[in-house]
Amino acid sequence: MIKPISISLSPNTEKDDVQLAFKLKFKPWLWKKGKAVEELENEFKKYLGVKHAVSFNSGRSAFLAILESLPFNNKNFACALDPKQKEVLLQAFTCNAASNPIIWSDLKPVYEDVDESDFNIDVKKLKTKLTPQSRVLVVQHTFGLPVNLDEVLSFCKENNLILIEDCAHSLGSSYKGKKVGTFGRAAFFSFSRDKVISSVYGGIAVTNDDEMARQLRIFQEKIGYPSYLWIYQQLLHPVLMNWIILPTYSFLGKYLLVLFQWLNILSKAVHWKEKRGKKPGYFPKKLPNALALLALNQFKKLERFNNHRKEIAQFYFDNLGESNFILPVFSKDREHIFLRFTIKHLGAHQIIREAWKKNILIGDWYTTAIAPYDTKMEKLKYLSGNCPKAEELALQTLNLPTHINISQKEAKVIVDFLKQYDSPVKLKYQRVKL
Repeated sequence: MIKPISISLSPNTEKDDVQLAFKLKFKPWLWKKGKAVEELENEFKKYLGVKHAVSFNSGRSAFLAILESLPFNNKNFACALDPKQKEVLLQAFTCNAASNPIIWSDLKPVYEDVDESDFNIDVKKLKTKLTPQSRVLVVQHTFGLPVNLDEVLSFCKENNLILIEDCAHSLGSSYKGKKVGTFGRAAFFSFSRDKVISSVYGGIAVTNDDEMARQLRIFQEKIGYPSYLWIYQQLLHPVLMNWIILPTYSFLGKYLLVLFQWLNILSKAVHWKEKRGKKPGYFPKKLPNALALLALNQFKKLERFNNHRKEIAQFYFDNLGESNFILPVFSKDREHIFLRFTIKHLGAHQIIREAWKKNILIGDWYTTAIAPYDTKMEKLKYLSGNCPKAEELALQTLNLPTHINISQKEAKVIVDFLKQYDSPVKLKYQRVKL
């Protein structure tokens, strides 16, 4: 096997996506300004049934814009308070991309533990960390499974908290028939390279609040576009990944990927500054027209993508249901899109390491309470032991791919590999740095 079975590495891109990116490389007049941004925003409004959608060059830029638009944190409001004393509650078992915008906005992240059954915030434990400074609750619909929004909404109402939905994993998910992203004061979505749809980088903030939407537009206009060089770098990503890196991955491509990132020809998903709580210069920025065109092309395929994810997830359920791997648990009132199919095993990290040796690149979201593993926890305001269940899950979980480029034949290769580890005691906890 030369081309790997992979959970990431531009998983959503098909031939038309690559060809579009390639053609756009030679049309710089379309890179920054154009009609695609407004069209994407309108398509999102229509799809979710919301009044406002404001695009940015990443999900964390969209999240930062939301935080900066809140009345208590917005310098344009006379009622703005000292933000450093204001707390934003969010779950551990997440990425630093969810924590950093809070820090960049001079707010204080307060990490909450998770429910091990669905990897989402444990609403029942929220009161233990609630203080008079608590202002915002961020809920992450982890891996595409909505949190229990009835409990969340009730808690926010009782404690006068602003609800923001982190929908980076969950475009297309719904709770009791209503799309996620429509329950809180605002929500943000990501179009990063390994999300539900991908434009390499990109994101959008949505709201039904007219005043917040006005502030989001002010913020969007103020920050401007990323550079032409940055845009070109993102357009290269699907082209190099699909035409050079993936086809030669087992003997050359993996080294080219590292080289291209080291030479800054390709961008990394997470900048080194973000691992230290610092903000790279290309955040926050507007969504450039070229990446909006990529996102629109993917958005047209959303239903097909998510139906495929559910079919592959069902294959895993059918073939691992009698094993000792612990499979996802969810109620029927929550529509799970299975961005990744996450399972538990005591030897999760060793299994990942052995799979990578066989060119089966299964995933490791998340190996630490705040990922990636080399994030400086103290810089992200996380203290070891703060969320024990999240830390335990980080040792036990591994993710299986469900994206459009994974066939049932490849899913069977993964299942057959996993079955050799079908024992609750054969492997022990072991951290692995890939």
